[in-house]
Amino acid sequence: MNPTLPLGQARRAALGAQGLARGRPAVPGARSVERTVARLQLLQIDSVNVLARSHYLPLFSRLGPYDTAALDALATKSPRKMVEYWAHEASYIRPELFADLRTVQRRTWMRAHSLDPELKKQLSDRILRVLGEGPPLTAREIAAHLGDAQAGDREHWGWNWKASKRVLEDLFASGVLSTAGRTPQFERKYALTADVHPAGAAALEPTDPQGAVLRLTEQAARAHGIGTVRCLADYFRLPQRETAEAVKTLVERAVLRPVQVPGWKSPAYLHTDTVIPRASAARALLSPFDSMVFERKRLQDLFGFRYRIEIYTPPAARRYGYYVLPFLLGEEFAARVDLKADRSNKALLVQAAHREEGSPGHTAVELAAELRMMADWLGLDDVIVKPAGDLATDLKLAVSRE
Repeated sequence: MNPTLPLGQARRAALGAQGLARGRPAVPGARSVERTVARLQLLQIDSVNVLARSHYLPLFSRLGPYDTAALDALATKSPRKMVEYWAHEASYIRPELFADLRTVQRRTWMRAHSLDPELKKQLSDRILRVLGEGPPLTAREIAAHLGDAQAGDREHWGWNWKASKRVLEDLFASGVLSTAGRTPQFERKYALTADVHPAGAAALEPTDPQGAVLRLTEQAARAHGIGTVRCLADYFRLPQRETAEAVKTLVERAVLRPVQVPGWKSPAYLHTDTVIPRASAARALLSPFDSMVFERKRLQDLFGFRYRIEIYTPPAARRYGYYVLPFLLGEEFAARVDLKADRSNKALLVQAAHREEGSPGHTAVELAAELRMMADWLGLDDVIVKPAGDLATDLKLAVSRE
C-alpha cells in the first residue's frame, strides 16, 4: 500500500508548487516575474480580452500588481525566456521545453493537409523566404506580400487569406516558425524559429520521443506538486499511455513518490522536490486559463470545487456568467465572480458574484480587497457590483468600504 497523504497536505502541495500558497512580494519586480514563469513552465494564451489578456492574469494572481512590460520583455527581448508554441493549448513556454514539445505535439486540426500539395509547398517556400529576408510580420502583412507578388496570377493560384494563414499555422505547428511578439491587437508577429529561439537553429534538432515525454512529465509533476497520471498528461497535453510509462520510470528513479489521497480513485504522485507548506496565505482571483485550474477533475478532487468555462455556452444556459474567475482564499475556493473591464467608463464590473458552500464569513471583505487591487492594476477607477448572485449584496457593501 502506498502511504496516505491527507487531503489538506495534498491541497497545500498543489498550491505551493503553483506559487499560490505564499504571500505576495512587497514589490514584484522583473526577477519575481521571471521566477514565476519558470515555476509554472507555461502561460496559456487566449484571445478573449473581456478583462485582460489571459497570460497576464496568472502572474497578478501570484505577485499582485506587477508591471506587465516585464512579462512582455521575456517574450520579445533576447535572449528570450519565453517562446510561443503549443503546450496545454497555445502558450508561452520556457524555451527549454520547445524541442520536446515539438516532438510530442500532434495538433493536426490547424495544419494545411487539405490544401493542394503544390500550392502548400509554394506558399511555404515564399513565406519562409519573406521572413528570412525581412522583419517579423503578421499574417495580414504576409498575405499582402504574397498578394502583391502574385497580383497578375491570382485566379491560377486560387489562394486567399485563409490559405496563407493555414500555411502559417502549419509552419508554426511544425516549429519552423515562431513569433517575435504580438501586436497591440494581439496578432502574432511571425518569425523564423531559428531567429528568435535562444538556441537558434539547434532548437529544431529532433529529440527522442520517449525521452521527451519523460522530461515533460517530470516538469509537469514539478509544476503540479502532486497529481495523477491524467493530471500530469494534461499539463502539456501528452498522450496518457506514454505518460503512464514515464511516471513508472520516474518512480523507479525516485523522482516521484506514489501516495494515496483520501477520496481519489487513482494513485497520486508527489514530486520529491515538492515542499508542502504548513498553511496557505493565498488570496487570488484565477483566470479561467490559469494552470492551477487546467484539469477540472483534479480541481474537484482536491478542493471539492466544480468549475466549467461558460464562454461558449449560450447566455441563457450559463449558470455563473461569461468570464468567471474562481476566488481562492487560504486553501479553499470561496467564491466565483463574473468580471468585465469597462474600459470606456474606467470601471471593473462584477457581473455576478456567487459564494461557495461553507465559504468563510470574511469572504466578501477579502474579495472586495482583491477586486480593488485588480482594478488599480488594470487602470480602472471604480468597482461596480451588479445585483446578481448570492454574494452580490455582501460584496457590494464590502466594496463600498474599500
